[in-house]
Amino acid sequence: MIVEYVRYQVAEDRAADFEAAYARAAGSLAAAPQCLDYELTRCVEAPDQYILRITWTSADDHTVGFRSGPHFGAFFAEVKPYFTDIQEMRHYERTAVVG
Repeated sequence: MIVEYVRYQVAEDRAADFEAAYARAAGSLAAAPQCLDYELTRCVEAPDQYILRITWTSADDHTVGFRSGPHFGAFFAEVKPYFTDIQEMRHYERTAVVG
């Protein structure tokens, strides 16, 4: 299991459209067997900052399986307008420190 974090900076006048695009794209994530769960959060102190967290079965299942599978096209079509708003996109392994 691997966790992907995508950090966005989205101008306030585009925020509603951004959230709506991810609400639509969520259907593709939910349908993909490689995706275990996902969450889009918005910063309280800096409302133009968002973090998308996606848990994948593995990094390869994300970068190869999902991206070459039947659900990626619809997902990417929704989020592509916000690609340039990405500040960071990385995969992380969980550690033993949990609560």
